[in-house]
Amino acid sequence: MLLKIVMIAGVVLVALPSLWLGFRGVRRRSGYNAADPGDRVSLIVIVVLRALTLLLVLALSGVVLVSAIGALIKDVVMPDLVLVFFVLDLLLAALILLTFGRRDRPPARRRASPARR
Repeated sequence: MLLKIVMIAGVVLVALPSLWLGFRGVRRRSGYNAADPGDRVSLIVIVVLRALTLLLVLALSGVVLVSAIGALIKDVVMPDLVLVFFVLDLLLAALILLTFGRRDRPPARRRASPARR
Protein backbone atom coordinates (compact mmCIF):
# COMPACT_ATOMS: atom_id res chain seq x y z
CA MET A 1 0.00 0.00 0.00
CA LEU A 2 2.85 2.39 0.83
CA LEU A 3 4.51 1.72 -2.54
CA LYS A 4 1.31 2.64 -4.39
CA ILE A 5 1.03 5.93 -2.50
CA VAL A 6 4.71 6.72 -3.15
CA MET A 7 4.21 6.01 -6.85
CA ILE A 8 1.18 8.29 -7.05
CA ALA A 9 3.01 11.04 -5.17
CA GLY A 10 6.10 10.67 -7.37
CA VAL A 11 4.12 11.02 -10.56
CA VAL A 12 2.09 13.96 -9.28
CA LEU A 13 5.03 15.81 -7.72
CA VAL A 14 7.79 15.10 -10.28
CA ALA A 15 6.49 13.87 -13.63
CA LEU A 16 3.50 16.16 -14.11
CA PRO A 17 5.39 19.40 -13.28
CA SER A 18 8.20 18.32 -15.60
CA LEU A 19 5.61 17.85 -18.34
CA TRP A 20 4.39 21.41 -17.81
CA LEU A 21 7.92 22.83 -17.89
CA GLY A 22 8.80 20.63 -20.87
CA PHE A 23 5.82 21.83 -22.91
CA ARG A 24 6.94 25.39 -22.29
CA GLY A 25 10.53 24.69 -23.37
CA VAL A 26 10.00 22.34 -26.31
CA ARG A 27 10.52 25.06 -28.93
CA ARG A 28 13.28 26.94 -27.17
CA ARG A 29 16.11 27.63 -29.58
CA SER A 30 19.50 28.39 -28.13
CA GLY A 31 22.21 29.10 -30.67
CA TYR A 32 19.90 28.78 -33.68
CA ASN A 33 20.95 30.54 -36.90
CA ALA A 34 18.14 30.89 -39.46
CA ALA A 35 20.60 31.44 -42.33
CA ASP A 36 22.24 28.05 -41.96
CA PRO A 37 20.12 25.15 -43.37
CA GLY A 38 21.98 22.65 -41.22
CA ASP A 39 20.74 24.46 -38.14
CA ARG A 40 17.16 24.17 -39.38
CA VAL A 41 17.42 20.40 -39.78
CA SER A 42 19.00 19.96 -36.36
CA LEU A 43 16.32 22.15 -34.80
CA ILE A 44 13.58 20.00 -36.35
CA VAL A 45 15.24 16.83 -35.06
CA ILE A 46 15.60 18.27 -31.55
CA VAL A 47 11.97 19.47 -31.44
CA VAL A 48 10.68 16.08 -32.66
CA LEU A 49 12.77 14.20 -30.07
CA ARG A 50 11.59 16.53 -27.31
CA ALA A 51 7.96 16.04 -28.36
CA LEU A 52 8.39 12.25 -28.40
CA THR A 53 9.93 12.38 -24.92
CA LEU A 54 7.00 14.41 -23.64
CA LEU A 55 4.49 12.00 -25.19
CA LEU A 56 6.29 9.05 -23.62
CA VAL A 57 6.27 10.69 -20.19
CA LEU A 58 2.58 11.54 -20.58
CA ALA A 59 1.74 7.94 -21.50
CA LEU A 60 3.87 6.45 -18.71
CA SER A 61 2.41 8.85 -16.15
CA GLY A 62 -1.10 7.92 -17.20
CA VAL A 63 -0.43 4.19 -17.00
CA VAL A 64 1.25 4.47 -13.60
CA LEU A 65 -1.48 6.70 -12.15
CA VAL A 66 -4.35 4.56 -13.42
CA SER A 67 -2.69 1.33 -12.27
CA ALA A 68 -1.67 2.61 -8.84
CA ILE A 69 -5.01 4.29 -8.09
CA GLY A 70 -6.93 1.26 -9.34
CA ALA A 71 -4.83 -1.15 -7.30
CA LEU A 72 -5.18 1.09 -4.24
CA ILE A 73 -8.97 1.25 -4.55
CA LYS A 74 -9.55 -2.43 -5.36
CA ASP A 75 -6.78 -3.59 -3.00
CA VAL A 76 -5.16 -5.92 -5.52
CA VAL A 77 -1.54 -6.69 -6.31
CA MET A 78 -0.06 -4.35 -8.87
CA PRO A 79 1.96 -5.88 -11.73
CA ASP A 80 5.74 -5.51 -11.47
CA LEU A 81 5.91 -3.83 -14.86
CA VAL A 82 4.16 -0.79 -13.39
CA LEU A 83 7.13 -0.29 -11.08
CA VAL A 84 9.45 -0.40 -14.10
CA PHE A 85 7.22 2.17 -15.84
CA PHE A 86 7.36 4.35 -12.72
CA VAL A 87 11.17 4.32 -12.61
CA LEU A 88 11.35 5.03 -16.35
CA ASP A 89 8.85 7.85 -15.91
CA LEU A 90 10.95 9.44 -13.17
CA LEU A 91 14.14 9.10 -15.20
CA LEU A 92 12.56 10.73 -18.25
CA ALA A 93 11.08 13.48 -16.05
CA ALA A 94 14.57 14.16 -14.69
CA LEU A 95 15.89 14.28 -18.26
CA ILE A 96 13.24 16.85 -19.15
CA LEU A 97 13.93 18.95 -16.07
CA LEU A 98 17.68 18.95 -16.64
CA THR A 99 17.60 19.71 -20.37
CA PHE A 100 14.76 21.62 -21.99
CA GLY A 101 12.48 22.02 -18.99
CA ARG A 102 14.74 24.50 -17.23
CA ARG A 103 13.91 28.14 -17.15
CA ASP A 104 16.30 30.46 -18.91
CA ARG A 105 18.55 32.38 -16.61
CA PRO A 106 18.12 36.11 -16.78
CA PRO A 107 21.09 37.89 -18.31
CA ALA A 108 23.77 38.71 -15.79
CA ARG A 109 23.78 42.29 -14.65
CA ARG A 110 26.94 44.19 -15.18
CA ARG A 111 28.56 45.39 -12.06
CA ALA A 112 28.54 49.11 -11.77
CA SER A 113 31.86 50.77 -11.38
CA PRO A 114 32.13 52.93 -8.28
CA ALA A 115 34.05 55.53 -10.30
CA ARG A 116 32.22 58.27 -12.18
CA ARG A 117 32.25 58.12 -15.91
